[in-house]
Amino acid sequence: MNYASPTYVEETRIGFHFLRTYTWQHHVLRVAINDLKRLIGEPLPQGGALLDVGCGQGKSFRLLRDAFAPTHLLGLDADPHSVSLAQAEADLEGIPVELHTADCAKIPLSDASVDIVFCHQTFHHLVEQERALAEFWRVLKPGGWLLFAESTKAYIDTWVIRWFFRHPMEVQKSADEYLGMLRQQGFAFDAKQVSFPYLWWSRSKDFGLMERWGLRAPPPPGQREETLVNAAVCKPA
Repeated sequence: MNYASPTYVEETRIGFHFLRTYTWQHHVLRVAINDLKRLIGEPLPQGGALLDVGCGQGKSFRLLRDAFAPTHLLGLDADPHSVSLAQAEADLEGIPVELHTADCAKIPLSDASVDIVFCHQTFHHLVEQERALAEFWRVLKPGGWLLFAESTKAYIDTWVIRWFFRHPMEVQKSADEYLGMLRQQGFAFDAKQVSFPYLWWSRSKDFGLMERWGLRAPPPPGQREETLVNAAVCKPA
């Protein structure tokens, strides 16, 4: 993995291989997509164009197809090797996909050409986050959805993640700061369209073992430092 991108910090070798595992697809991607579906509510948007920004190796494609039945699925990633693996994954699943090797800060798509942007665990890799968010806004149609699922600074800035993965630490944000960015850009949402998952893998101190062993209850929202934030936000029509 020796690609050059001024706005994206490439993954470590360990991280790259983790992103092709069953654990990533089943315990991380699947869980996030199910939660985002819940945040959108019924009816779910169906059909149209869906862009997976930071699609990596394409492990989300089947899950997104099953959830939203897009008529046009697109994937974008800054890493050419990941894009080639994403194409292989799409071929294996029999899913037509249009793939782009590009930065999120400069998406090679027309204005208002996409109905859904799916951004899962990608934003905290981006150096120029404001530019990327402006690009998401630009390519979304009025009334389109941004499905945003991110780890917060409280999780990224831990010894486990620093040891195994690579991120631009100067741009990491709290859950509230990410939500503030979305509002500042103009996205519309309310509290019912936001969740703060407190999943075992996001708690690097004990990975939730104390709760799973019944030795204590998990701290409720508002009494803990959030490690994840999911938001289903809309570009107003």
